[in-house]
Amino acid sequence: MSETLTIHPQTKRNGLTLAISGAVGLLLSLILFIKLSHLFAFSLVIFGLSIVGLLLGIAKLNEPAVSLELTKAGLTYFHRRGQFTIGWDNIQRLDNARVTQNMELFELPYLGFKVKKMNPILDSISPRLATGLLTEQRPLLMTAATHDEDLQSLERYIGAEFNPFVSHGERYRGVLAMFGRRSETLAENLGYHLYISHDALDRDPKQMVSLLREWQQQATINNT
Repeated sequence: MSETLTIHPQTKRNGLTLAISGAVGLLLSLILFIKLSHLFAFSLVIFGLSIVGLLLGIAKLNEPAVSLELTKAGLTYFHRRGQFTIGWDNIQRLDNARVTQNMELFELPYLGFKVKKMNPILDSISPRLATGLLTEQRPLLMTAATHDEDLQSLERYIGAEFNPFVSHGERYRGVLAMFGRRSETLAENLGYHLYISHDALDRDPKQMVSLLREWQQQATINNT
């Protein structure tokens, strides 16, 4: 097993192609607007599609080139807003996140990590990234509330997030407290504290879970 393994996100793919295609489409639509006014409707369609393509391309290019880095100590998740690290010895369980609704099991498009302590995560994550993840994880919070079959619980969860958060004797306030409480809420309802989108992976999610478990097992063996 190598010292380090990097994972590259799917969302990064075709970014340059989309951006260039969008820019060329915008130029073409402007030429059509000026030179061929009778093709206004057609030019408008090209303009709209080109704007979408250009924005998607720029968004993809702004994504980090590496989404996950595996080392002997743990895994680091890279996001355009920052990064955080999960030590192998802090992972209690990892798997593809699933939820049961109406007696059926549905797989969510996330890897889930149940940790032993939130402190190391909150100590390594930046407030900027915590804020971004709080926004991105709203669908997960809605899923948790639906799973609880009580939409009033959603209001209770959101209200509690503004209170200070205490984990193993350490007290957190502000956005870090909100992220800590959100993570605890998701763990109570969906089984995991932290979630990484399948879009951040460069291989099948089941293969990724097997790979992470191998690294964790090897780290455990090395530390015994």
